[in-house]
Amino acid sequence: MQTIVLATQKGGSGKTTLAIGLALAAMQAGHTVRLIETDPQGTLSNWQRRRSHAEPAVEPVYSASEIEHRLMALEESGVTLTIIDTAGGVSAATTVAIRYADFCLIPARPSVADIEATASALNVIKAWKKPFAFILNQTPIRGQRLESAATALGDEATLDTAGILAQPFIVMRNDHQDAMNAGLAVNEYAPESKSADEIGRLWQWIDARLNVQTIMDAPLLVSTLPATPDALATIPVAVSAEVAAYAL
Repeated sequence: MQTIVLATQKGGSGKTTLAIGLALAAMQAGHTVRLIETDPQGTLSNWQRRRSHAEPAVEPVYSASEIEHRLMALEESGVTLTIIDTAGGVSAATTVAIRYADFCLIPARPSVADIEATASALNVIKAWKKPFAFILNQTPIRGQRLESAATALGDEATLDTAGILAQPFIVMRNDHQDAMNAGLAVNEYAPESKSADEIGRLWQWIDARLNVQTIMDAPLLVSTLPATPDALATIPVAVSAEVAAYAL
C-alpha cells in the first residue's frame, strides 16, 4: 500500500479538495482508496455525509498513536492507496502521518504568505527524509504571480523547482467548491471540465513519482542470482532520464 500525506501550516490551502479529487482519480486508475482525516474540523467527514456513494470511505483518525495501526489494518484489508488529509499546522498527528508517508504533498496558494507558511511542514518532511512536492493551488490562469510563486518555492525548498513543483498548477474555479457542496469530487461533478482534467493530470504526475519511489526503495536481491559476471550483467539497470533526475 502507498500512503500520500497532504500537509501545510496555513489553512485554506485546499488540502481537502485536493485529497478528494486525487482519491477519485486514483480510483478511476484502479486503486482501492481510503481517505484518512486527521483534522478535527471534520471537513472531509462532512463531505462524505453529503455523498451518496460509499467510496472512497473516509476514516477519522485524530490520535497520533492510532495512525500506524490504522495504516497497517488498511493494508491488510487490501487497500492500495491511502490519502491522509491533515489539519493546518504541524500537530503530533501530522508528524506521525508524515513519518509513514510514501510521498508528501504541500499545497500552497500563489502568495508569499502561503509559501512562507510551508516552512514548518517542510522541515518535518525533510527531517523524516520523505519525498515531497509542492502543489500550487487556487491559482490564477496566468500571470506574474505564478512565476514569482514558483521562484519563491524553489528558494523555500533550496531546490530546483523542476523536481518538486507538481504539474499542472490547479486553477481557481467554482467547479471545485460546487463539487464539494454536492458531496462529489470535481472529476465526478464536471468530468469533462478543465478542473477535472487538471486533477487527472496531477494524479498522473504524482503516480509517476510514487512509482519511481517504489523502484528506489525496492531491495535488489542479488543473493538469489547465480554469482557469475554473466548473470549479474542481466540485471536491468537502465532508468529513464526523468527517474534518474528525480532520484538525485
